[in-house]
Amino acid sequence: MIYGAEGAAMRAMFRARKEVFIDLLGWDLPVLAGEYELDQFDGPGAEYVILTDRDGAHRASARLLPTDTDHLLSACFPMLCAAPPPSGPAVREITRFCLSRHHRGAARRLARNQLVTALAEYGLAHDLTGFTGVAAPAWSEQIMTFGWRCKPLGPVVSVAGQALVAIHIEIDGDTIAGLKRTGVYEPPRLPEQLSAVAQERA
Repeated sequence: MIYGAEGAAMRAMFRARKEVFIDLLGWDLPVLAGEYELDQFDGPGAEYVILTDRDGAHRASARLLPTDTDHLLSACFPMLCAAPPPSGPAVREITRFCLSRHHRGAARRLARNQLVTALAEYGLAHDLTGFTGVAAPAWSEQIMTFGWRCKPLGPVVSVAGQALVAIHIEIDGDTIAGLKRTGVYEPPRLPEQLSAVAQERA
């Protein structure tokens, strides 16, 4: 794990986010310098897990937001939760789970599994009890098969014409074993590089 201001990895991630969420999926999101996707949550408090290849090209990444301040579920999608969602210093919200659109098949699956593994290990290393998130139903169904304990926080709701569901992933001493049972556990290995980039909270 590499901790610090990994500027090149960050730029590659923001560029990949534009390629996936704006160019491919057509989300209406702000663009910086015509090249990078950033929003109001990419600021103090945001943390990033970024997987690159040996040349620094983006393979996969995710943004983690603290849940004891405004985050997507509380600020934008409270209607997705049947009850107040898990929150606090030991819970992070996973957002912008991004796989390079240039990878297909086995390479894409490997990047996905390595990112899921990195998120689980990051949670354990930082004494987190869980993650929350917002996903399309098809993606949430995949997430629930990875081997960790995961459940919906409410029903599927149509928001601006898109079906969404909120989920909660538990992180505990059984998480890694669960990922191993399903074949999802895949630690990054050289020459791959995993960067955990944290911006100081205000």
